[in-house]
Amino acid sequence: MHHLAIQAGVAKIGKYAVRESGDTVEVVERPHGGVSLVMVDGQRSGRGAKAISNLVARKAISLLAEGVRDGAAARAAHDYLRTHRQGKVRAEMVILSVDLVSQTLVVSRNTQCPVLVRRGGELAWLDAPSEAIGIRRHTRPTIQEMSLVAGLTVVAFSDGVWSAGVHLEGHMDVMQAVMAADPEDTLSGQALADAILDAALALEQGRPRDDATVIVVKIVPHPGDDRVRRMGLYIPF
Repeated sequence: MHHLAIQAGVAKIGKYAVRESGDTVEVVERPHGGVSLVMVDGQRSGRGAKAISNLVARKAISLLAEGVRDGAAARAAHDYLRTHRQGKVRAEMVILSVDLVSQTLVVSRNTQCPVLVRRGGELAWLDAPSEAIGIRRHTRPTIQEMSLVAGLTVVAFSDGVWSAGVHLEGHMDVMQAVMAADPEDTLSGQALADAILDAALALEQGRPRDDATVIVVKIVPHPGDDRVRRMGLYIPF
């Protein structure tokens, strides 16, 4: 039997000279096996945006932890934000879930930003039209599922990465950044997330005009005799 492991990395930074980041990332174990990562980009930046993104992320995470399916959790987070803020505040949300019951990686998008998938040397965008939560009544997530195989990598990011450098005549090419940083597909999820954020920050000349977040989830081969689960965290303050 081939053993696999889930590897995830997050790299995020707030808008230049703003203390609070309007992006929130939360991680939760799924009750039937696997893990979900939720990324929420609150409208604008600073404390108000952080309050919104926290609110939405906590709602989604609490439902996922109870075994609610991803699509239903995303719709509930939308309903909650729309009710809480009378349909006046929008947020973008991505849920990346490794579901060990269905043996799939599930990508749920309520965002204009696409999600990058790498499989066996092939890179492709998940970019079906998708709308932010909090505004329109019947908003639903765009959901794609893919089988768990060694070498599957999924990269999600907030608008601060996707639009990096635009005001300076630059253009963030996430696919090119992935290939430049990791041509042989050997980097860890964390190292790849760091490299993509670094590329975005370089385009912003070190002064990001928006909160910027990158999430990478990888499925990697794993020695069957190592059963230890690990989670890393590094937060300067």
